[in-house]
Formats: sequence, C-alpha cells, structure tokens
Amino acid sequence: MKVVVQRAKEAKVTVGEKVVGEIENGVMVLVGITHDDTEADAEYLAEKIAHLRIFEDKTGKMNDSLLDVGGQVLSVSQFTLYGDCKKGRRPNYMNAAKPDEANELYEYFNVKLREMGLHVETGVFGAMMDVQFTNVGPVTLIIESK
Repeated sequence: MKVVVQRAKEAKVTVGEKVVGEIENGVMVLVGITHDDTEADAEYLAEKIAHLRIFEDKTGKMNDSLLDVGGQVLSVSQFTLYGDCKKGRRPNYMNAAKPDEANELYEYFNVKLREMGLHVETGVFGAMMDVQFTNVGPVTLIIESK
C-alpha cells in the first residue's frame, strides 16, 4: 500500500453536487493499493498515520500526532498512486489492485483508523470525485507499507 498524507486545515470530497466527506484540522490521505497488499499493510499504515508527529505542540515544534490533537481523517481511494509513467505518455495502472480487492482493503484500512479513535470521513470508492483541501505547512508525506 502507498499513501500520501497531507496535513489539512479543512478538506472535503464531492461526488456530483453532493459533499460525501468533510473534515477540519487533520489529514487528507490518498490511499493506493497494489496486488500483494494485505491486512497487515493496512494495519501498519493506519498505525503510522495515527501516530505521525506532524502537528505543532505548544512550542511550535512538530511533536504532536493526530491522536494528540484530536485530528480527523479524510480518506480517499486513489488507484493512480500505482500509475507507472516510465514508458510513453500514458500511465500504466497494471500495478493497481483490482477494484473489488482494493475496495475491501481500503475499507479495512478505514476501520483500523476508526478503531484507534479517529474520526474518519471517506470519498466514494471508484467514483469520479472532486477533492478540495487546504494543506497546512505545507506538510506532505508519502508512506509505503513495503
């Protein structure tokens, strides 16, 4: 699994004209899943994201985690994270997991975040989504489970 974690002042995802997920003060997480990912990968990334020290403490240093600040998560599935752009001009998405397998693991990842006490909002798996957010810092990290 691969995630892009971006610290956000606010974030929302819209499908059509309807807002389907919205947060304040937390992280926007784009989630990509490949063929050999397992529940262990999802657990690792959920744990990592919940405890990343990317929020300022009282002294202004990034020492606090999502759990410390009561932050929220907007989780959006993103198969294009496994796009291969080495050859030609059209990305190859053969490294992305098949939708039914990816959706199952994506949902499991979100459950794991919720089990840690985090408020998690999501997009709609497989839908055409508009994602808006304000990246604070900016802070953006790419984390892979392998």
